[in-house]
Amino acid sequence: MATLQAIKYNDGQLEILDQLLLPESCIFIPICNVEDAWAAIREMKVRGAPAIAIVGCLSLAVELRKLAAPETKEELCRFVKEKLDYLVTSRPTAVNTQLAAEACVKLCARLTDNTSVDTTAAKEDIIKHLEAMLADDVADNLAIGEHGARDITKKNATKDKLRILTHCNTGSLATAGYGTALGVIRSLHKANKLDQVYCTETRPYNQGSRLTAFELVYEKIPATLVCDSMAAAAMKQFKIDAVIVGADRVAANGDTANKIGTYQLAVLAKSHDVLFYVAAPFSSIDFQIPNGQSIPIEERPHSEMTHTGSIRTAAAGINCWNPGFDVTPAELITGGIITEKGVFKPDQLAPHQSN
Repeated sequence: MATLQAIKYNDGQLEILDQLLLPESCIFIPICNVEDAWAAIREMKVRGAPAIAIVGCLSLAVELRKLAAPETKEELCRFVKEKLDYLVTSRPTAVNTQLAAEACVKLCARLTDNTSVDTTAAKEDIIKHLEAMLADDVADNLAIGEHGARDITKKNATKDKLRILTHCNTGSLATAGYGTALGVIRSLHKANKLDQVYCTETRPYNQGSRLTAFELVYEKIPATLVCDSMAAAAMKQFKIDAVIVGADRVAANGDTANKIGTYQLAVLAKSHDVLFYVAAPFSSIDFQIPNGQSIPIEERPHSEMTHTGSIRTAAAGINCWNPGFDVTPAELITGGIITEKGVFKPDQLAPHQSN
């Protein structure tokens, strides 16, 4: 099954698919340094928690490949940390970039302490570490897809084929490839277990109608687009078997921050006795925060609500509230959290952290 490729990287050359131009056109733009990546992430030319971290880290690899080796390893590590700290500020809710930055800074510390490694070798080790994220993410997503499809099929054993509802975009455009929640849907389709997937438009930025619908049509997966306000009616009318969403940050107790509108889908799923799943790699789980109240929620520009492109669609002068994310309480995640290590109840994540 051919999937879309949103991130291209080869020998220090990085390009990303400009998602602001989808679905009208597929244009790749170069990312030449960390500043380019920060701007692309902030402007949502690239989005999705895993993809944000990957593009950010690869942009640093691009800079390091061009950089003459500093005189000392300490100087090299200061450079790396400054760049990573800057990247983390691009989108504050998604935790993947922060965790990737922390892992890279720890590697820098180990290389600095290792007297047998010179500055040039340390730089090469850091580049290899950053570049490995691309392949690692695809492998994680394939595992998420298989674990999720198996669990959903098992819990719906009396059904020949399943009807799934999903929100926002969690596929190849949001990751290095295959996807998280959409990866589970791909795996169900590959196993001939998918009857239909219903994707929400995901207002106000329309990631569902612009991006998820684009991926589903591209791969010829049976799909229907619904407005966000149709979710309850769709669950009842079409007898949805499960809701599967992604995650930008999961707290230690399982509370999950995801695209705005996810919380209401979880409430509706519980009311309709529909299984609700979150699909996310362990790199999206922040064990340092106890619950969802500690997750920072990004506020997006009001123009995303008041305009469609350059055309105003809301009355001038109206006040707007435009959080990019909401938090779904762990108790509403009734199906489980699908990870590359398996499917777990929200309160079962911690023991598997370092497995």
